[in-house]
Amino acid sequence: MTTSLQKTAQIAFCFSILTIALWSCNSNSQKVDINKNIETVKKYHEVWSNGNIEELDTIIAPNFISHFIGGFEYKGIDGAKESVLETRKAFPDWREQPVDIIAQGDKVVTRFHSTGTQLGTWDGIDSTGNKVDIYEASIYRLENGKIVEQWGFWDEINLKKQMKAKSNQSK
Repeated sequence: MTTSLQKTAQIAFCFSILTIALWSCNSNSQKVDINKNIETVKKYHEVWSNGNIEELDTIIAPNFISHFIGGFEYKGIDGAKESVLETRKAFPDWREQPVDIIAQGDKVVTRFHSTGTQLGTWDGIDSTGNKVDIYEASIYRLENGKIVEQWGFWDEINLKKQMKAKSNQSK
């Protein structure tokens, strides 16, 4: 009898867990349009490539915050515009091309290929004229079709190595 009671308790426990899991997946949370979120993130990469910062007004939320590895952050639409302009001042031909895009719920993850020619000072390194070619990854969180948060992981080591390569060879 004890084993029958234990089996019944185990079945009831498993059923309860399954019910809770299914209920939480169908919570009252807002339905997310994953395809729209992917398109918004693609547009964000396009702004970095074309420098048309006015498009950021429709892509990111006013309370946007971007966190990058190493502690670098910028906030709001103006912070994003400034970051794009600063990057494009140092690398006027900067391009970001998404390679992989994964989306689930309110998050979109991209791995992207970034290229450019350093024609201005970047992070204390004077213009070298060197072409740079790195891969980056970012995780984006979206609300109501706009990016509210970004966690960026860029290949700073290879970027700086490529920027310094020519100047080091000439010394």
